[in-house]
Order: sequence, then C-alpha cells, then structure tokens
Amino acid sequence: MLDTQPEGYVTADGRKIGGVLMEMKNITLRFGGVVAIKDISFDIREGEIRAIIGPNGAGKSSMLNVISGFYHPQEGEVWYKGERRPRMRPYEVARQGIARTFQNIALFEGMSVLDNIMTGRLNHMSAGFFKQALWWGPAAKEEAENREKVEKIIDFLEIQHIRKTPVRRLPYGLKKRVELARALSAEPSILLLDEPMAGMNVEEKEDMSRFILDVNDEFGSTIVLIEHDMGVVMDLSDRVVVMDYGKKIGDGSPGEVRNNEEVIKAYLGVSHD
Repeated sequence: MLDTQPEGYVTADGRKIGGVLMEMKNITLRFGGVVAIKDISFDIREGEIRAIIGPNGAGKSSMLNVISGFYHPQEGEVWYKGERRPRMRPYEVARQGIARTFQNIALFEGMSVLDNIMTGRLNHMSAGFFKQALWWGPAAKEEAENREKVEKIIDFLEIQHIRKTPVRRLPYGLKKRVELARALSAEPSILLLDEPMAGMNVEEKEDMSRFILDVNDEFGSTIVLIEHDMGVVMDLSDRVVVMDYGKKIGDGSPGEVRNNEEVIKAYLGVSHD
C-alpha cells in the first residue's frame, strides 16, 4: 500500500504538516545472517506524528536505532533536512536535533528528577569542565538559562511535585514521564518515542497521550512513535508505516492502514519474537 497523503497539508484538527524532514531510502540492516530490515523506504514530515507499528520482532526498534544512529544500515541512505546523512555516532545525531526515549527506561536512578532532565541539556552547554565546576561567570549564566528551560518542561509535564525526588523512588508511569522530559529538554526537531506507554494502566496511557499531543502542538516537535496499543496509534498518528518480518507492508493514514488486508493478516497472525 502506498502513502496517499499529500506533502504539506492541514490535519482535521487544524495542525499544519510541512514538507519532508527525514527520508529513509531503501534501508537494509543485517545482523550476521539475520535481516532485521529489508529494503524499506518512507519519509517523516515536519510537524507530524508518524507511527511505526508491527508485530513483535518486525524490526521497529531496529528502525528507530537506525534513525538515531545506534545502528548503521549495510544498504540504503538516511536523508535529513534535504541532505544525505553520513555515518554518524549517536551523540552526533543528537546534536542534529534528534532525541529519543527507550523501550526500557534509561534514567540515572540515583539522581533526582531535575538532574536527570538537566542531562538532556548537555548539547546546549558550551562552558568547559573547570568553568562549570567553579560555577562562575558565563558558566553560571549558562546553567541558570538551562535550568530555566528545564523548569518550564517540568511545569509542562506536571511533575513539579517530584522534581527533587530520586528517580529510583518513582513509580513506573512517572519514570516514563521523566524520560520524556529529558528527551524534550534537548529541544529536538524529531522526537523518537519507543513504546512510551508500554506497561502503563489506562489512566497513565491517557495522560501520556495528552502530553504527546501537547508536545507536538506547543513545542512543534515532529514525533516518531512506536506503540503496540492500536487504539492509541489510531488516535494520535497522522500517518502510519507498518512493518512485518523486517519488510514494509503498509504506509498511509490510520484509516488506510486499518483497512489494509496485509496489515490485518499480520496482526491476526502469531507473534514472532
């Protein structure tokens, strides 16, 4: 199924979707003799919520790892803002404005919520180690500015009451929200969310869904989302790409994907971890 959504359009709720921000061209990724991704192409447009879905083992997280620079495909190209992206390390990709959360929470358990979120500002800090240690002059001013931005994100995600709490003492749902805050503090152009609602109860999912929509609307972040809850995917996404056994079997609006026979068969079949 081909994506039939026009490039540059206005959604039903009035959000403006721009041109292509990133394009994956014929991506193939192998691990020895195992092909995790096979010749997949799709684009990500500015301002949209783009979902990647598929059964377990379909290659979704591998694709997210290609986007974020953790994996390097053996074939194909990644284009970002109209230019072919060379082989880059994850921190270099992060400097380009691509931030992510992880399927398994990756926070500093012994640090406070505030300090965890501050780590997301590292690419926005230019003062050297000794100036930061002395907390003097430009370094003090820079940290104050970064802390102000972090405090705004804390208010935005409604986690003021836990800002000084060590992460290890938080329940699972709040840890997920802190991880979102840390990624958001990097001011990403593209925000990658790897199963942000996995393991959450209904109330926690509703809160996270609201925050994702608000991030997209108020911060203008383009969002790429992996999620197994199809109700959430269909409600949040502007476009959906569907993977199965490392191949792309669907790409289009939620309505187009929902009615695609190949997609229906993949979800009615047996999970293949």
